[in-house]
Amino acid sequence: MIDLSSGTTRRARRGMLREWRLHALSIFSLAVAFVCLGSALLVVTNLDAIRERWEHAGRASIYLKDSASSDDVTALKDALAKVPAVSGVRYESSGQARSDFAAEGVSSETSTPSGQNDHGDLSALSVEAFPASLEVTVRPETSDAELTDIVTKVKMLPGVDDVETYQAWTERLSRLVKGGVAAAALLALVVFAAVLAVVGSTIRLALQRRKTEIEVLRLVGASDAFVKGPFLLEGSAQGALGAAAAIALLAVLFSLVRGKLDGQLATLVGIEPSFLPWTFIIGLIAAGAMLGGAAASLGLRKLVNV
Repeated sequence: MIDLSSGTTRRARRGMLREWRLHALSIFSLAVAFVCLGSALLVVTNLDAIRERWEHAGRASIYLKDSASSDDVTALKDALAKVPAVSGVRYESSGQARSDFAAEGVSSETSTPSGQNDHGDLSALSVEAFPASLEVTVRPETSDAELTDIVTKVKMLPGVDDVETYQAWTERLSRLVKGGVAAAALLALVVFAAVLAVVGSTIRLALQRRKTEIEVLRLVGASDAFVKGPFLLEGSAQGALGAAAAIALLAVLFSLVRGKLDGQLATLVGIEPSFLPWTFIIGLIAAGAMLGGAAASLGLRKLVNV
């Protein structure tokens, strides 16, 4: 009888080193598949972060009618200041709105290679083209229902032309995130199927190459578990290494892309782009290992007949 205390890990490592080209090709194929899945998860997580940021932006712009007097504006500011959900109110005149818009145009002009102002000739626009507004800051704990109630009441006040919040954009972004999650789930199924196919084929090929070794082990009394052990470890290692390689490559690509992003874009959306959370990273590697082991087990179903 063969000594069953022999190291399964040592035999698996020796087998992978002996056929390193075969396993390297398998790991590379898995890395490509996991890069696609990781990219989808990276986009979805950042979109969800933007949605979360906008959902708690706590801002509303109250645009005033041209006929609104200074007394109307003061009364409206005092009324808003007494609302518990409102933490601050700032008045922005038409002239200030025009100046801010012009400043953004100058910034865009200096950052545009062609040197042309994307906002056009702002000096030709009159002050009346920019409505005066009250920029309202809402407390973060304010619910959507409370904000909607405030907006409904404010629209009924004299001197108010319109009220704009981030709710409509947040709802659109929420739908986009849900679509991204569904697409990522579908892509995950494709990637998992690819892992099963690639690892299973690799293990079966390795099994054929070691047919003589397996026959010798059978002759000396090795059990199925003893013979299959190294192959199962090799399959798990292929899946885990493929996922880890994909994450490393994705991190490099993310760093390159992030370095090229304009800082104004992060200011616009309200957050800096971030890499995958560590829970996602560990989950991908663990999923790769489990799928690799499962694929190896499926590839060894006919081992008893070898």
